[in-house]
Amino acid sequence: MSQQVQEKYEESHLYKIRHSAAHVMAQAVVEMFPEAKYTIGPPVENGFYYDFDLPRNLTPEDLEAIEKRMRQIVQGKHEFKKTVLSAEEAKKIFADQPYKLELIEGLEKGAFDEYGNPLDVKPEISVYQHDSFTDLCRGPHVENTKEIKQDAFKLMNVAGAYWRGDENNKMLQRIYGTAWESKDQLKEYLHQLEEARKRDHRKLGRELEIFIFDDEVGPGLPLWLPNGGIIIEELEKLAKEMEEQAGYLRVRTPVVSKEDLFLHSGHLPYYAESMYPPMELEGVKYYVKPMNCPMHHKIFGSKGRSYRDLPVRLAEYGTCYRYEKSGELFGLMRVRSMQMNDAHIYCSEDQFEQEFMGVVALYRKYFELFGIEKYVMRLSLHSKAGLGKKYVDNERLWLKTEEMVRRAMDNGGVPYVEAEDEAAFYGPKIDVQVWSAIGREFSLMTNQVDFAVPERFDLKFTNKEGADEIPLCIHRAPLSTHERLIGFLLEHYAGNFPVWLSPEQVRVISITDNQNEYAEKIAKQLRENGIRAHADLSSQRMNAKIRSAQLMKVPYMIVVGDNEMQAGQVSLRVRDGSQQNNIPLAEFIARAKDRIARRAAEL
Repeated sequence: MSQQVQEKYEESHLYKIRHSAAHVMAQAVVEMFPEAKYTIGPPVENGFYYDFDLPRNLTPEDLEAIEKRMRQIVQGKHEFKKTVLSAEEAKKIFADQPYKLELIEGLEKGAFDEYGNPLDVKPEISVYQHDSFTDLCRGPHVENTKEIKQDAFKLMNVAGAYWRGDENNKMLQRIYGTAWESKDQLKEYLHQLEEARKRDHRKLGRELEIFIFDDEVGPGLPLWLPNGGIIIEELEKLAKEMEEQAGYLRVRTPVVSKEDLFLHSGHLPYYAESMYPPMELEGVKYYVKPMNCPMHHKIFGSKGRSYRDLPVRLAEYGTCYRYEKSGELFGLMRVRSMQMNDAHIYCSEDQFEQEFMGVVALYRKYFELFGIEKYVMRLSLHSKAGLGKKYVDNERLWLKTEEMVRRAMDNGGVPYVEAEDEAAFYGPKIDVQVWSAIGREFSLMTNQVDFAVPERFDLKFTNKEGADEIPLCIHRAPLSTHERLIGFLLEHYAGNFPVWLSPEQVRVISITDNQNEYAEKIAKQLRENGIRAHADLSSQRMNAKIRSAQLMKVPYMIVVGDNEMQAGQVSLRVRDGSQQNNIPLAEFIARAKDRIARRAAEL
């Protein structure tokens, strides 16, 4: 959630409902477990949670009982009353609550709020009381519990959570819940969750034999199965076609590089925590590359350049490695090995706007192709406080390049939002958030300006006046990594890829063994026409073969029996449920080839 969206959310009535529901839940838990030690209960994006130190692990039956008690409490129309206290008064109220006492001490010192977040100013200490429950809290809340509709909230699950997120602290039990303004909103949210579970890319990836993870290989290191390999090849083919039309030049770089390169680029001071540790060979330290840009800079700088040569667009499908924390790994969305649709554009300031918006145009082509209808482009800016720490220390160039991006987007008529303190360490960027067909949000594309690193590498070109000039560099990945993109597409399509992207495009099914030879002949003919086809010659009954193809979400099923074999025809079953009997094979081939060539969405 962007900073602006978060701020708007915190001002909403829904936020107050969820915050108040967390307090009601805490009351129910404390009633059930009088010895409970309670900590914090904030609203989150789609609900709320509260962390507890309890005498035993909670069960599903406990959640049901807590939820039942919450429904009773909210009907009581208990008012939420705020009281501002001194630290000493607060300590007396929470004398038997050690976690609250720790939070009060932070408030007293003025260093942390009641959630343990750092503060710039010393806050007031306040509590909210409703019914029999009092909590350390700054609000906001609804007026009374009756505003929390008893049919518009639900407790979801229990998870472990370290106090203040520190693994050195005690493990607590975190109860997650969701709350909405109406029963219908809750129903829609639960439906969306169920759809998300069905479409979970990790589940579909296994079922459709696209990728696996293996403990002996290591976490975050996917193994692409043949079906996954086909999808990657099709995406590469797509990107290469698009980039060739746009004038990109393809390069290749090694997976490892000397430490000196990343010291030179500045990545090691800023990026060391995300890099795999070095290996030492012959007294020299080498790193596996976390990104391609330093090597592309070396390629650009390998010979003299004139303004006539610019822009230079270098593209690569390189595999990079980043040591993401174990707790942050998630299927294909957060991995340690990633195949990047990467490129770097070197241009003059005069060329910047055209080149930057050329990348945005690529985004839009991909949106149309994949049926992405909802997206937000976010201009990620630096923060002044981060200069020299998180960001390159050059305020002038930060302000200049941020304004260049604004002007390019405004002139192009492309809507965007701004987010402070989200930039790359070397410059501002446009990050693109997209939503899948079921409304799940993903971070996919990025378009980054680099005003710092070209100077580090002494990159230059001869301008029209015959003087040396440092180019701007645009880092871009309009298809993200293949890992994240395929994870998104699996959920977006629910595994029902369009024909051009489907690993298996046609399944030829023989009714009996008598048609096996004919079925294999058809599959061979389809493959000769560039169509990925497989003949199911197993001993299973026809309906079982069809079911197997449906489970693998094959777009086309061609069924052949004696009648089809004698007539030299086929019967077609389409994944969408439509059927067409006794059609010439040539007619089907023409149809399939048309859909594949156009990368059509329709079957």
